[in-house]
Amino acid sequence: TTQNGFVLLVEAGVRSVAWALVKDSNRAIDSRAMRFAVLRHRRASGAEVLPAFVFGPAIGACGTSAKRGSCAAVKMAGSAAGEAVYSMPDQKARHAKHVKNNDQRALRVEELFRKDEYKGKRVLVTGANRGLGLQLATLLKECGADVVATCRKSSSELDALDVFQVIDDVDVAKSDKTEAMAKRLNGGPLDVVINNAGFMMKDKETIFKNPEDPSSSKPGYLDFSKEVKTIDICAVGMIRATAALAHAGKLKEGSKVILITSQSGSVAWRDVQSLTGGDYGHHMSKAAANMAGKLMANELKSRGVIVAMLHPGFNRTEMTAKYSEIWDEEGAVEPEVGAMRVLHQISLLDHASTGKFYNCEDGLEIPW
Repeated sequence: TTQNGFVLLVEAGVRSVAWALVKDSNRAIDSRAMRFAVLRHRRASGAEVLPAFVFGPAIGACGTSAKRGSCAAVKMAGSAAGEAVYSMPDQKARHAKHVKNNDQRALRVEELFRKDEYKGKRVLVTGANRGLGLQLATLLKECGADVVATCRKSSSELDALDVFQVIDDVDVAKSDKTEAMAKRLNGGPLDVVINNAGFMMKDKETIFKNPEDPSSSKPGYLDFSKEVKTIDICAVGMIRATAALAHAGKLKEGSKVILITSQSGSVAWRDVQSLTGGDYGHHMSKAAANMAGKLMANELKSRGVIVAMLHPGFNRTEMTAKYSEIWDEEGAVEPEVGAMRVLHQISLLDHASTGKFYNCEDGLEIPW
């Protein structure tokens, strides 16, 4: 309860309806003007009434139908009084909290995910020959989507999927290759584009001896050429691919453009996750990708295209193998679970979500 009103959260099956009831007024709020965003919050004990954000003067009553979730908290998006509710930066503590609270979204996303959301949808996935990209293509095919899988070189696993189209020889670091990809794409505009192609250096970069590896004899390790390569693929490459598709008329009003980035791109979270620094190329590339996504969102929103940056969660893939010793304690999941988290989050996105950076583990935003 606040001085001016209160928020009542009602859970009804898979649809949560949030009502903002404001004292001494019956006037309806124009939902387009107020733009409510729904953020998931769950406790093992079930749904609860949460304190409202301060609404200011009494402004009326409003109802908005929220997307699927276990329980919801409402914030006023874009309001001077409202602030985003962010995910936790400490991966180990976050996973422990999810386990303690038996968090449905984080631990059992399969109970929330609806395959029919993608039936008949045209979805393009870059870097679809292995890892998370391959799992996204696999799950999308199971959902009945027309999957366009792009990659530099196909794999036996991708070939076996028999998706709608495989476009190989796609290097997102080369403009001529992304333009050729767009020209080779069969069919009309896409419903979803998932920019997933990436690159990660195997060794951790440090200027001086890595304090986390006292046994190492290396005075430090930096590879500037690979840093540039990482940024080129993981950030600029997403602009190249998206621009090529846009120029070829493959984006339409309502299309969703997704950038698979990482919590590693959050500058604010470096004081928790990177206390000793290092991993320059990887972290810089993800921060650059987030900036690219925000700018694309601002440019493409007038065309009705939704753009969002997603941290897929901590997945047990070839790229994260150098962190395998912390996979268990930090809740790393198999790629097929990570893929489901990503597709579930994409299905929840709408025009109010454009330009935002989400953690697919819990559906909350990550600060820049």
